Amino acid sequence: MIDRLINQIETKENPTVVGLDPRLDMIPTFIKEEAYEKWGKTPKAVAEAFLKFNKTIIDEIYDFVPAVKPQVAMYEQFGPEGIQAYIDTIKYAKEKGLIIIGDVKRSDIASTAQAYADGHIGRVKVEDESFEVYHEDSITLNPYLGYDSIEPYIKHCKDYDKGLFILVKTSNPNSGEIQDLEVGKEKLYERVGKLVSNWGEEVMGKRGYSHVGAVVGATHPEQAKRLRELMPHTFFLVPGYGAQGGTAKDLAVCFDKNGLGAIVNSSRGIIGAYKLEKYKKDFTEKEFALASKQAVLDMKKDLQGALA
Repeated sequence: MIDRLINQIETKENPTVVGLDPRLDMIPTFIKEEAYEKWGKTPKAVAEAFLKFNKTIIDEIYDFVPAVKPQVAMYEQFGPEGIQAYIDTIKYAKEKGLIIIGDVKRSDIASTAQAYADGHIGRVKVEDESFEVYHEDSITLNPYLGYDSIEPYIKHCKDYDKGLFILVKTSNPNSGEIQDLEVGKEKLYERVGKLVSNWGEEVMGKRGYSHVGAVVGATHPEQAKRLRELMPHTFFLVPGYGAQGGTAKDLAVCFDKNGLGAIVNSSRGIIGAYKLEKYKKDFTEKEFALASKQAVLDMKKDLQGALA
């Protein structure tokens, strides 16, 4: 997976991943009204509205970005219809050649961890038949339970060319309450970073990076710089750009000397671009996907300038 992701980043000259995290208040009125007319004000209507919204954006951006990152919580809150919209969004994005990072942040052990691993990046068995369910290329994980919670996924990375992005230093303001705690002579996030780096040695790609990556927030540039030093073969998934306050200059430290090593997420700043003052003057609500495309191109230019 990691080699495919790097190749896509190089081909499109853009280390951007678009977070497909729709909320009902983000969906254009005309899409919601169409869905309500057909299915009423129901979870089914929301799921169908999310799917149409996502597909329309994907149609405009797939030529310019290497990957998308749907956040499962936005979908699963609406029950089985929402989960189906999540699955159908992934299917459609893959048809367009995009890499999928499923933002699921799972964390458990033993048979539960195995079930998560089988369902999301492995195969589930029904007697003598096996099935791939979600079709994600990689997923996010929480390492708080230690290697017991990670090990079941490693084998699937090997067997099915899948990847992981494990939380190390997150972008939220209060992450330091836990992640910056002193553990001996180092910070907890440093200790976790070293563990993630060690876990990734089992599944190295051909381009010098492991299939086991790390989530490292753009809002903490000093910590990100330290982690880049500690984790030279770990690819970073970088949240926090734009809406959370992270800038291209902040996150430049996440990349290696060749301008690789990281993919930067933007969610609201792209899929909700048509609501932003910056784009309102040029795009109507019905042109929401064109606004998203312009936001992608602006972000690409911003990142390229910071990495030059």
